[in-house]
Amino acid sequence: MESLGELLKSWPGGRSLSEEAERKLKELMRDPLVIKLREKYPDVDEDAIRLNLNRVYQYVSEYRNCTNCPGLDLCPNDYEGHYTLLSSETMNGYTQLIDRKVSCKKFLARQNEEVIRSRIRSFYVDDAALRRGYSSDEILTNDIERAKAVGQVLRYIDRTREQGLGYEGLYLAGRFGTGKTFLMCYLLQELAKAGHSGVIVYMPDFVEDLKALMHEPVKLKETVELMKSTDLLIFDDIGAENLNPWVRDHVLGAILNYRMERKPTFYTSNYDLEALERHFSFTSKDGDELHKGQRIMDRIRPYVETVLVTGENKRGRK
Repeated sequence: MESLGELLKSWPGGRSLSEEAERKLKELMRDPLVIKLREKYPDVDEDAIRLNLNRVYQYVSEYRNCTNCPGLDLCPNDYEGHYTLLSSETMNGYTQLIDRKVSCKKFLARQNEEVIRSRIRSFYVDDAALRRGYSSDEILTNDIERAKAVGQVLRYIDRTREQGLGYEGLYLAGRFGTGKTFLMCYLLQELAKAGHSGVIVYMPDFVEDLKALMHEPVKLKETVELMKSTDLLIFDDIGAENLNPWVRDHVLGAILNYRMERKPTFYTSNYDLEALERHFSFTSKDGDELHKGQRIMDRIRPYVETVLVTGENKRGRK
């Protein structure tokens, strides 16, 4: 933003700088914002305004900029997302105007969004799904067929806000494209606003990467520890992965064993719980292992509320 000194220097010749400064002073004295400032601080007379002309000019100019805000990215003020506030202090008979920078609502909102976003980690899930915002009313009316499922998710969010984090999660089962992942991203965002951390993992890609991480034990341990410790963990599209015994028993089993009576785990799947157990009971390497499928389900089934997500396939819909 142009300072008062720069503004005065830019005036065409014929008048002295002092004349232009006096003219600017008279203009500022008539400004409603300055009149309001003087009503709040009666000691601020014309001499005080004259002595602090640059501060007062900046105060008025930045207020006007904020009134006609072009958006945070185009903020014309000296400090993006901040404006000047003035207060008065009288010492030894002299009135001094004190300026300070204050964050605007848009800047505070962006900061809050960044804090919320920092609480959420995604593995192989499109970040756009996490950033996309919908109101609870909108997701309720988006597809009336899935209203019951949406109601269960909203009740879970409200209950967690009121009672704190429990260890029961949600298991969202339904056909392709009914919005299961979106509902879980919505839950993550809403509970991140309440201060909870979260991780969402797209299982098919995650399992493939785990096979490579077998040879990077430090990175593997960091990944597993993150999933153990996060407040909210979502396994997205579980059952669609190409499973092997090591992933099932030593990675997924270890994560679920740690979380099952500590923190909630959430799932989206095209399978119901019985079909998921059959999926976990068979691997391409060892064939049928019913007891191992049952063992992993013992760490899932008792710790989730099942949510059946019905409705039309929204993928590719415009």
